Amino acid sequence: MIETLNSRLGELLPRIEGLLPQDALSLLSKEFEGKIVFSTSFSWEDQVIAHMILSQALPVRIFTLDTGRLFGETYYVWSRTNEQYNTHVEAYYPNQEQIERFVTGKGPNAFYESIENRKSCCHIRKVEPLQRALSGNQLWITGLRSEHSPERGDLPQLEWDDTNKILKYHPLLHWSTEDVRSFINENGIPYNTLHDKGFVSIGCACCTRAIRPGEDFRAGRWWWEDKTTKECGLHAHS
Repeated sequence: MIETLNSRLGELLPRIEGLLPQDALSLLSKEFEGKIVFSTSFSWEDQVIAHMILSQALPVRIFTLDTGRLFGETYYVWSRTNEQYNTHVEAYYPNQEQIERFVTGKGPNAFYESIENRKSCCHIRKVEPLQRALSGNQLWITGLRSEHSPERGDLPQLEWDDTNKILKYHPLLHWSTEDVRSFINENGIPYNTLHDKGFVSIGCACCTRAIRPGEDFRAGRWWWEDKTTKECGLHAHS
């Protein structure tokens, strides 16, 4: 089954090449109906994709990873999205026993103390819930953009994720920040107001800050670490 799914890349790439993201999403949602999911963090990018899915009533299941330490502004835009599109974004939470054991044994802010602790926290709060959310599916839609990280510049829009054994589609990979903001404004899409305050990549409140002029996109995440360690594991490739 996995080999068959992986082999579909060659067939699908020419079919979506040159299509607008909303048209490619429509095509893929029909190809993988019942086996296609979109993970949202309610970022600019994810709100654009959610609009494309929900305004077309595409058969795509939308979920989010609630780490338990999100900003209040994130919960607000989550609620606004549900209200505006008459939907119910699904929530996946950390495994109760794992998070209780981690916090009890190491403390509530142990992720500041070492990279090992931070990555353990990310795994419990994000990676393991993601694995549950993706289980049984064949196509995962993400809001990754190449502008966010130099390592993403060579990513194809549709790729095989060998870590999660799933096809992965990045509809806004080549969009600029201005493209994203313009689309949001033109379509009246609710968005996280932290973006207006210098926050680019918004995750847990304890691990995210606004960036300063001249800093790169990832500077606001895990700012106390060396930049080479700044990944949570959601988009790791084995």
